[in-house]
Amino acid sequence: MFSREFFTGLVRAGAIGLGMLGATGCSVAQQDRFTLITELPPGFSIKGEASYVPRTGESCTVPPRKGRNYPGLKFFEQKLNNDAQTAHFEVPLTSNEGGCPLVLDTFAYEVDAKYGADFRNVGRAHTGVSFSDGSAESPSPPPVLVLQKQCQWLFRTAGPDRYIAKILKCKSVATPDQASDPVVKGPMQRAQFAGKTIKVVFSIAKEETPYMGDTWVKFPEGWKRCMGKSLEDPYAFCRGNTTDFKPFKMPDGRDCTVYPNCTE
Repeated sequence: MFSREFFTGLVRAGAIGLGMLGATGCSVAQQDRFTLITELPPGFSIKGEASYVPRTGESCTVPPRKGRNYPGLKFFEQKLNNDAQTAHFEVPLTSNEGGCPLVLDTFAYEVDAKYGADFRNVGRAHTGVSFSDGSAESPSPPPVLVLQKQCQWLFRTAGPDRYIAKILKCKSVATPDQASDPVVKGPMQRAQFAGKTIKVVFSIAKEETPYMGDTWVKFPEGWKRCMGKSLEDPYAFCRGNTTDFKPFKMPDGRDCTVYPNCTE
């Protein structure tokens, strides 16, 4: 039977920064899995969770958790690295763990990225792909299907000292040749991806924008934080006042008046 350790241990030796875990005596046939490749920018880490459900027509249920064994979930992880990194995962499309025939339903990602030295200076975003029943005779995806995910930092101030905090937002971006491709729109047909590769490329936008509208004003030298009703106003909407602003602090503690350059 497959265990969490086994599936995590299927990460290829070429993956950067992954701890290899031991495998059980079971094996997964090449045609019963797909290869997931993730390309991450510097300062990123990723956790993956493959979720399985009973095969269509089966009356059984997903077996309950037993110890560290999760029949309906398989876990994958790529640790944070200060450099750009690429990870390879072998993801089973089916499982018979616990005696119930299971099929892959979703593969969800939890992406973390650091924006400062403190352990709290981390943004998190969630994304993923879903699968459905289908036929291997349906229009087939290419041997390597590339999916683009663009991430962007959204900044705001938090707390009485108005420290800069950032929220990470990631969205799918279709390449021109994918604009009308049904393979990348909606759930992917499971049978089409047997023995194939899905490559997910994460990028980070160069420009950061405010998390909430009408709270910052953009000038040539950068963004200024609106005063609001007072220095203590935690929301501080501009409401047409584009002349009164208040200072804030960078994550490293610097006192600043403009973001991201700090000083004008």
